[in-house]
Amino acid sequence: MKSLLAAAACSAIVASSAHANLRITEVMSSSNGGGLPTPDWFEITNYGSSAVDLTGWRMDDGSVNFAVAVALNGITSIAAGQSIVFIESAAGAGLPSFNTFWGLSGVSVGYYSGSGVGFSSGGDGVSLFDSAGTLITSVTFGVATSGSSFFYGYDGAGVIDPSYNGVVSSVGTLGTQVTYASSGDTGSIGTALGVPAPGAIALLGLAGLAGRGRRR
Repeated sequence: MKSLLAAAACSAIVASSAHANLRITEVMSSSNGGGLPTPDWFEITNYGSSAVDLTGWRMDDGSVNFAVAVALNGITSIAAGQSIVFIESAAGAGLPSFNTFWGLSGVSVGYYSGSGVGFSSGGDGVSLFDSAGTLITSVTFGVATSGSSFFYGYDGAGVIDPSYNGVVSSVGTLGTQVTYASSGDTGSIGTALGVPAPGAIALLGLAGLAGRGRRR
């Protein structure tokens, strides 16, 4: 019985750790084009070593409120090491023009829409919730530079690393990241910098839990 309970607890920890490996790595709150209407968008990166099921996941803006969060659509999972993008678009109508505008290749793009989730170019935030309503990751940002995205990189503990945090205003702004530029907009869509080794964040979390378990 103890073995079964231990196995169940371990499975729960692994699942929780997998969720914790997801981070928001880029946000555009003041785009010059690329959607119907011109969309806000954000990017999620999986820093873990296994895929995460995104079924039932939701997003909100800076209010960080699951009760008013809206569903993420068009992408059901994110692979280890993958970066995916979600744009604000009713029923996904803006997806074709968004992909054409940026000239994207090999980047998975989903969508969301709803009242009150638009990003303010004067400063706002993005929050990501799992299907149970748990806040997984969130970022905030200040006044936007028109046509430039906010870029977030993380260290091995999953904390934003200032070395990789900034505004993507030109190709190569943050080192050697792959950067797209189109009609006055610049962003590093589908790529991330400062990514820990696969599973590093999860391993740190498991080590902490194991340490607590050994105490008497």
